Amino acid sequence: MPEVHITIGGRQFEVACQEGEESYLHSAAKMLDDEAQVLSDQVGRMPEARMLLMAGLLLADKTASVEDKIAEVRAELAEREAELAGLRNVVIEPERIEVPVVPQAVTDTLEELAARAEALAAEVEEKAGK
Repeated sequence: MPEVHITIGGRQFEVACQEGEESYLHSAAKMLDDEAQVLSDQVGRMPEARMLLMAGLLLADKTASVEDKIAEVRAELAEREAELAGLRNVVIEPERIEVPVVPQAVTDTLEELAARAEALAAEVEEKAGK
């Protein structure tokens, strides 16, 4: 079992941990040391047991706050998942758009009428010019 040297609140400790857990222990010790440093800056030097207790309580308070936030986020996620599940059961019909098709006979008739109108216009211009 590895022995790890950590520093908390300016005090050295030797702690045993499981093989491969050293980095987690250093990370946890850093968090505790950061809280101990805040206490030391605010209160000054205090007995080791009191410093560790207070730093641990500050971390526990932060952890509780994070756990509350996680619970809120999980509840919100559950709501969104329920909404999404409800939407999955809804069948959305695609909007139907009809585009009218003009029959070829109508198009031919319109072209013929346009040609007649142009011929009449040309005839009127010709007579007007004489």
